[in-house]
Amino acid sequence: MNPSLSVSQTPLEIPTQFDVLVVGAGAAGLYAALCLPDTLRVGLITKDTLSTGASDWAQGGIAAAIDPGDSPVLHIEDTMRAGAGLCDLEAVQFLVEHASDCIQSLVEMGVAFDRRGDRLALTLEAAHSRPRVLHAADTTGRAVVSTLTALVLRRQNITVLQQAFALSLWLNPQTGRCQGISLIYNAQVSWVWAGAVVLATGGGGQVFAQTTNPDVSTGDGVAIAWRAGAMVRDLEFVQFHPTALTKPGAPHFLISEAVRGEGAHLVDTEGRRFAFDYHPSGELAPRDIVSRAIFSHLQKTTPDPATSHVYLDLRPIPPDKIRHRFPNIIKVCQHWGIDVFHELVPVTPAAHYWMGGIATDLMTRTSIPGLYAVGETASTGVHGANRLASNSLLECIVFGAQLHHITPDQLPPTLHSPLPTPHLTIPDWETQNNQIETIRIELRRLVWQSAGICRSAESLEKAIAQVEVWRREFATLSLSQELINLTPEKIIGFDFPDAERQLRIWGETYNLLDVAYLILKSAAFRTESRGGHYRLDYPQPDPNWQVHTLVQGKHWWKSAVVVGC
Repeated sequence: MNPSLSVSQTPLEIPTQFDVLVVGAGAAGLYAALCLPDTLRVGLITKDTLSTGASDWAQGGIAAAIDPGDSPVLHIEDTMRAGAGLCDLEAVQFLVEHASDCIQSLVEMGVAFDRRGDRLALTLEAAHSRPRVLHAADTTGRAVVSTLTALVLRRQNITVLQQAFALSLWLNPQTGRCQGISLIYNAQVSWVWAGAVVLATGGGGQVFAQTTNPDVSTGDGVAIAWRAGAMVRDLEFVQFHPTALTKPGAPHFLISEAVRGEGAHLVDTEGRRFAFDYHPSGELAPRDIVSRAIFSHLQKTTPDPATSHVYLDLRPIPPDKIRHRFPNIIKVCQHWGIDVFHELVPVTPAAHYWMGGIATDLMTRTSIPGLYAVGETASTGVHGANRLASNSLLECIVFGAQLHHITPDQLPPTLHSPLPTPHLTIPDWETQNNQIETIRIELRRLVWQSAGICRSAESLEKAIAQVEVWRREFATLSLSQELINLTPEKIIGFDFPDAERQLRIWGETYNLLDVAYLILKSAAFRTESRGGHYRLDYPQPDPNWQVHTLVQGKHWWKSAVVVGC
């Protein structure tokens, strides 16, 4: 029996208007919502439940030059160096100079960072010249997010909408200003007006078959912003974390580089510390170099590199320090039958962090008036071609704090609510659902193979052609015809079984197809290797490419040369 779409007969269970809508409830979205004036009506939207985003998974910590033996100048230098020539100096200075105040804000909010006596404890991570990474054992992200979540839930002006999926942006046809979103909520697609929209949807790691990201990381913010005409930037730069747990049946759990910072060794099957063959810093080289070192070593030493792994040896770290710093890593490894005190931990690289995103200024404004972006979904200029470890949580907080500049006098006038549409039906739903599932699985495999750690023109062009075929097939599905072409005058209710989950799968697949297209095209466009982008056919950096990749609609072009590096 074919399910049908019908007009909802019940009124919306959510307000149809907010002053500000924040899409995403990780560290960036939560902190941004808290920084907005409490006189504003704020809607905080998460497509799953609170605390399911990547921030909650962040283990290493949050970087800040607060030690007397450190300085903001050194933090800036380390960030610029890791960014491989593409960090915007002004943005990096802004990030670092606001770090201390933001750390103090988190402490005052109640985040329980580890301490040594009466001082905050600091550790060293890869590519940092000084110990400057604050942590809460090895679950720093969880400590930050849980604290912020509790504060958000106590704020009377913030309405949290869980299991609500942002489908598209709603632009004013006369002014081009963002004035809200279309939203899938309670098996209904409706339009919610807002004076401003903040995208804080995280990264897009689920476009790769191997990723440390949670299931919710499907690049939603970048996809819906790009489709609305926003400028996006540097989408080819993906950081592959070198040490994700790899064991049959286990998720690609990230083994924090803080483990290597504390003294763990990266070894091959013979127990040799091979990373020094590829870089003088060995295990503590930047992430992209360590990832390629593992990839290259497996290519040389194993018959099947795609399914092989190397090992992390934690035994050089004193056991008491392991217990204190990495209790969650101990717990997860134990769950999968690995005793970190006596056994080697099998690891392999996996997609971890997306340096590119929606282009913003230092006040988080995008190229679309009324639309803001913060966190991993944004491209602020601080990460360049390769993010410095533990700068990501810092970016969420520093730039989330800038949302305080949104004030009521900047908001457009109230608009009328949209009207419902006539009854609609969707034929052959089961067949369409199977097509969607197949595309999603095959897409992730394709992108991993063609735009993973090593890339080339031939593999990229083949992948682009295939993704374009899938995008056309997806667009012809009858459900796609209804949802892609939805107008603000329509509200549609769904009455088929498990509609909420199926609609989310459809929406995520729509976004993943566009994210894959954008990453592949951007990777083919940049004919050099730099940071998280490595081309086998162009293995060296090219000074002519010390520029950002800018994308708007179907147009790709180079920025002016990035200076201050």
